[in-house]
Amino acid sequence: MGVLNVTPDSFSDGGRYLNADAACEHARRMISAGAAIIDVGGESTRPGAAPVALEEELARVIPVIERLAGSAAVISIDTGKPEVMRAAAAAGAGLINDVRALRAPGALQALLESDCAVCLMHMQGEPATMQQAPRYLDVVNEIKAFLFERAQGCLAAGIARQRIVIDPGFGFGKTPAHNLELLRRLEEFTQGDWPVLVGLSRKSTLASIVGRGQEADRLPASIACAVVAVFKGARIIRAHDVAATVDALKVVAALEAERAE
Repeated sequence: MGVLNVTPDSFSDGGRYLNADAACEHARRMISAGAAIIDVGGESTRPGAAPVALEEELARVIPVIERLAGSAAVISIDTGKPEVMRAAAAAGAGLINDVRALRAPGALQALLESDCAVCLMHMQGEPATMQQAPRYLDVVNEIKAFLFERAQGCLAAGIARQRIVIDPGFGFGKTPAHNLELLRRLEEFTQGDWPVLVGLSRKSTLASIVGRGQEADRLPASIACAVVAVFKGARIIRAHDVAATVDALKVVAALEAERAE
């Protein structure tokens, strides 16, 4: 999954792809590099981010989705707003990637009205405050219980099982220690009933480990996390650096193919 932030303030590439032409060009480069999904977001959810008005979010993402619809990749809409979900699905999106796991009023209904798949992510708190003092008694079991409950709720509402993906939400209301524990015990998610998406690309947890303050300098650490996550059963890797990540995961795929013979 290639990251396409159509925002002025995302933590890694804010402002670079705010223009629709630049956004679509970057998306096509990621698809050529091997991205199977392009995740279009019009509202930053970085720590400390402020909410974006509905009209502004729609103006950012819908023209991009319309132009990318029908491309070689599935187009994902990264939003928690039901109105944006509906408009994105009508414009050609095939996946709703919701950091709030459909908890906004009307979000589940918006999914039901579409043919989209959904990624349900865990977030403790809200982006503006989520990193101030995240606390858990058992980070893995609490997040697993939340995600499994949200997934079961989708099933009960009539969403087919094959349309549901879960995401532990690395960095969303978690300390570096929480994130490492989630990665260490990722099999407890991947051995369940739901495909797992992992997004650790360029995140500040990596800076705390390797001491790289600039997001663009965290590529080796990001690739290491992607490789570990796939070996532990993750099915989707959300990445900024698509070409390098795809190359690394081709090595993993070759090793897994040899082991299966």
